[in-house]
Amino acid sequence: MEKIAFKMCLAPGQADEYRRRHDAIWPDLVAELRAAGIRDYSIFLDDDTDMLIGVLWRADDHAMDALPDKPVMRRWWDHMADIMDTHPDGSPVVTPLAQMFHMP
Repeated sequence: MEKIAFKMCLAPGQADEYRRRHDAIWPDLVAELRAAGIRDYSIFLDDDTDMLIGVLWRADDHAMDALPDKPVMRRWWDHMADIMDTHPDGSPVVTPLAQMFHMP
């Protein structure tokens, strides 16, 4: 398993809506994420900057690179595009984060 972290930018004033949508995450999306090898996925919010920090564990043989081709992933991106920074194709703007410290 590999742990990765990344950041995304939430539109100002959209924290409650972001949480509401994720509290009602679609079961078929969760199934697709799990099938891609994603485990123990959390997203944190820095209220001061509206930055979202995602942290997840993924299998060594993960299939995350195939997720953009999945219809449920595309629908989720469309569902979230009005409250966060996205690319022209609807995918969220994601910046990988380098691990600087780890205490096992």
